This record gives sequence, structure tokens and C-alpha cells, in this order.
Amino acid sequence: MMNKKTRPIILAALMAALTTVATMIIRIPTPTLGYIHLGDGMVLLCGILLGPGVGALAAGIGSMLADLFGGYMAWVPGTFLIKALTALIGGWLYHRLSRIGRLNAPVRTVLAGIPAEIVMVFGYFAYEIGMEVAAGSAAGAAAVAVAAGVPFNIVQGLAGVIVSAVLLPVLSRANAEMGERIRA
Repeated sequence: MMNKKTRPIILAALMAALTTVATMIIRIPTPTLGYIHLGDGMVLLCGILLGPGVGALAAGIGSMLADLFGGYMAWVPGTFLIKALTALIGGWLYHRLSRIGRLNAPVRTVLAGIPAEIVMVFGYFAYEIGMEVAAGSAAGAAAVAVAAGVPFNIVQGLAGVIVSAVLLPVLSRANAEMGERIRA
């Protein structure tokens, strides 16, 4: 029997691990040396299922580990912060929209996921400019060069919104069933 304090920790660790795996398992390389992946769907689900605070930590840690294991060392701190903010905003908006009784879960997921993924796109844009400037590029030249990656991040964000909207009902059902078994 799982105690009430242990269950959230276990679920957060599980969601962080699933975020890492979803980010690493299917990678579609982009011309900008990044990759499109399904991890953003798990990032949003972390914020939705675990709540904005714990979800942000799970999403940030899971995404950061994917970069660490994948050899993208320069991205580790930025990924942690950007994905944590994405989950925080997505989870917060989702739960605020829950107060509107007529919106079903997939619609709330999309409405919360779009602004959250916009944060992801702008977060990586700013982080990449910072990396380029730190390497000696002029800020204007860095912004122009980094802008080439924005469309790929938009595609990644949209894929994340779709993945989370599809998986949320399944994971919610599994979570409810697990809760019933624990109470029994």
C-alpha cells in the first residue's frame, strides 16, 4: 500500500522518466542541429497531471536528462528552465480552465498547451541567442541565425499539444484506476 506522501513523489519520478524517454525515443533531426520529438506532449502532461509546481519540476528534470543523455550538454540548463516554465504555464492554465464546466479535457489541453508552447518557442529563441552572443556573435546576427530554428520549435510544440490531448484521457483513466486500487 502506497502512502499519500509517497504517491506524488513516485508519480513525479515516473512522469520525469516518461518525459526523458518520449524525448529520446523518436528524434527527427532538423537542419538547425536540433531535433523534433514527442517529449513536449509529456511536458504538458506533467503540468496537467501533477499540477503546475510538481509538474514543472518533473518536466524540467525529464527534459534536461534527455539533453544530458543525448550529448546536448550546452542545452541542459536552458532546457530545464524552459520545459519547467512550459509545464508550469500549461498546468496552471489547464486547471484554471477546469473551472469552466463546458470545456472537455482535450479542449482544455489545447487551450492551455498553445500558450505554454509559445513560451517554449520564445524561450529557446532567447536561449540560443544568448549562447551565440556568449560565443562571440553580434546580437543581431545571432537573432537572424537563430530565427531559422523557430519554425521547427513551432512544429515540435504543436506535436506536443496534439500528443498531450490524445494521451490525457488514457493517462487520467489509468491514474483513476490506480487510485481505486490503492484505496481498496
